[in-house]
Amino acid sequence: MIIGRRTFIAGTAATAGMLIAPSAFARDRIKITDIYKNQAEFSVLAKTFAKEKTRIEITGFMAPPLKAEASFFVLTRRPMSVCPFCETSADWPVDIVFVRTRKMVEAIAFNRMIVTSGILELGEAKDEDTGFVSLVRLVDAQFEIV
Repeated sequence: MIIGRRTFIAGTAATAGMLIAPSAFARDRIKITDIYKNQAEFSVLAKTFAKEKTRIEITGFMAPPLKAEASFFVLTRRPMSVCPFCETSADWPVDIVFVRTRKMVEAIAFNRMIVTSGILELGEAKDEDTGFVSLVRLVDAQFEIV
C-alpha cells in the first residue's frame, strides 16, 4: 500500500498531537513531593499554581479526622493511622496538605488512596474554624476514592 504525501503528513501531525496532549493535561496533577523545592522553600511549580489559583489534583491518603463532622481533612503522601496534627507551622511536615472541602467530609479508611482536587494556597495560615496551622492548603476541594 502506498501512502500519499498529504496522508502521511496528516497522520504524522495527528500522532504528534497525541504524544504532546498528555503532558498538556498532566500539568494540573502534582505529587505532594512536588510542592517543595527543599524543606524550607516551595517549588516554582507550586508557587505558579498558587499564584494563578489553578485547580490541581493531588493523590494521597486521608489521615484520620480530628473530629467526627468536619469540612476539612489532612491529605498525606503515605497512609497514617494517626492524625499528623501540628501545633505550629515550624513542625509542619513536608508530606501533608490541609484540605478544606466544599461540604462535610465522611471519613474513609486511612489506607484508601484518594485523588483530591482544589485550589492550592501556600504560606502560613491558621484556619479560623479549627485552629489548624498550615503551610500548604487545598481549598474549595473535593475528593474521590481511587
